[in-house]
Amino acid sequence: MGLNVINAKMLSKMFLAGAKNLEQKKEWINELNVFPVPDGDTGTNMSMTIISAAKEVAAIENPDMVSISKAISSGSLRGARGNSGVILSQLFRGFTKVIKEYDELNVAIIASACDKAVETAYKAVMKPKEGTILTVAKGAAKRANDLAMAGEKDLEVFIREIIKESEIVLAQTPEMLPVLKQAGVVDSGGQGLVEVLKGAFDAFLGKEIDLTIDTGSKSSGSVSGSSKSSTIEAQANAEIKFCYCTQFLIMLNKPFNIKQENDFKEYLSTIGDSIVVVADDEIVKVHVHTNDPGLAMQKALLFGALTTIIIENMRIERDEKVSDMMEKQMQNSELPVKASLETTQKTAALEHKQTGFIAVSIGEGMNEIFRSLGVDYIIEGGQTMNPSTEDMLNAIDNVNADNIFIFPNNKNIILAANQAKQLTSDKNIIVIPTKTVPQGITAVINYVPDISVEENEAVMSQEVQNVATGQVTYAVRDTMIDDKEIHQGDFMGIGDKGILSVGTDLQTVAFEMIKEMMHEDHELISIYYGDIIKEEQANQLADKVRATFGSCDVELQFGGQPIYSYIVSAE
Repeated sequence: MGLNVINAKMLSKMFLAGAKNLEQKKEWINELNVFPVPDGDTGTNMSMTIISAAKEVAAIENPDMVSISKAISSGSLRGARGNSGVILSQLFRGFTKVIKEYDELNVAIIASACDKAVETAYKAVMKPKEGTILTVAKGAAKRANDLAMAGEKDLEVFIREIIKESEIVLAQTPEMLPVLKQAGVVDSGGQGLVEVLKGAFDAFLGKEIDLTIDTGSKSSGSVSGSSKSSTIEAQANAEIKFCYCTQFLIMLNKPFNIKQENDFKEYLSTIGDSIVVVADDEIVKVHVHTNDPGLAMQKALLFGALTTIIIENMRIERDEKVSDMMEKQMQNSELPVKASLETTQKTAALEHKQTGFIAVSIGEGMNEIFRSLGVDYIIEGGQTMNPSTEDMLNAIDNVNADNIFIFPNNKNIILAANQAKQLTSDKNIIVIPTKTVPQGITAVINYVPDISVEENEAVMSQEVQNVATGQVTYAVRDTMIDDKEIHQGDFMGIGDKGILSVGTDLQTVAFEMIKEMMHEDHELISIYYGDIIKEEQANQLADKVRATFGSCDVELQFGGQPIYSYIVSAE
């Protein structure tokens, strides 16, 4: 007779096994990305998202359904990277909203949880697209509900059928998205979800699996060698208005109603910032930066007993981190040390501002451009490493302003930025949906101090629509996209909506891409050359563009970005 219920201990094993399986398959999933660029990252983003949650699950000594649900939901939410990672975190969030109410899970409960998972994920995406991970999840949920309605009780049969249906839907994704069909791949996010399900099923069947999860420090956006000094400076300059990072759980005496939750948040906002209050029926997770942790805990005691209390002195941690970063940098003879004791002591001098700016960028030149335009905090990353929601929250903590504009500068980072916005209650976060670095630069340039935040948001959002962007990189595999035959090693000019040029000569591909980008209304062409391009090469391209488009101003700047030899904008 088959097993009819899953308890908390089994669910913990299944989740960890699903995470491990996805981690092991991440490079293969990366290769399923439609564009054969060297930084295809769906597998990496999904893996880092689920591993963030797996670390929290693995740390639970005596799991119950509430603690596992909280670990899965909060861990994946804060660790979410890229569109695929954010959607995966929302699937987990919806699923755990249902299962946390039960001690054991049966077919009917799991089917209901699958429905909630799909509903939550679809709501998180502004314009859901079929043929993606969402479609695969929806197909799995429908099959789960069909089986439940048919009276299926055996979980082995139930889960096996769900996986089978997921694979069927996944195989159909190329018919839903022509770009997948032309590239000869299935949806990479959908494949990642299937691998999670398969890993979880292996654990359910009792297969021997290494469930060890490295619970070391979480990785954040990558920091290139040429820009480590700017990261040190940002750390040193970060004002810490509230000294103590205070976290604890409230074991509720009775359910926490909406009014109590809002009143509690309002009180915390009077004694600190960076407030996160996540309430379930029996437990409340509290996070606040404050100068008096005792006041926060005293107020919390009105609602129940406190547990898992963590108080950290952020000033000491910051000073130790800066010191360690400076020491490591001084040991690297290739990098000049830009941070100094004077830089570290600037912290107290920083004043509170009405408006601050955060931008995602990578490359020494690109970072310097944003700094020169007044951006307060640069999150190092982009297409090669999508920052997580937690990276965004850390950046928000480090900008001492009431209103903060965030420029994701990559379509795969916008969801994580919006998720960070939803988790921030003490500052007004405005996400300008910039999809490329040139769009981000244009948005910052168009900021007007004398008009309102709402007016600036409207102006910036409108102006970025007038920026056409092209990026030149190389192909990592043979494929066919936009009716263009691409071979491994070819250079590709990628525009806002597809491949614009392909060839074996870098300079020719870059020039042909620019020609395809141009519109009669364009007046300015900006060329940013990458870390492997010599200035002489870049000047040759710029001169050819000037000769061809005489009516346009052509600007050439060092971007220093990796992977992409040239990034070009026309506006």
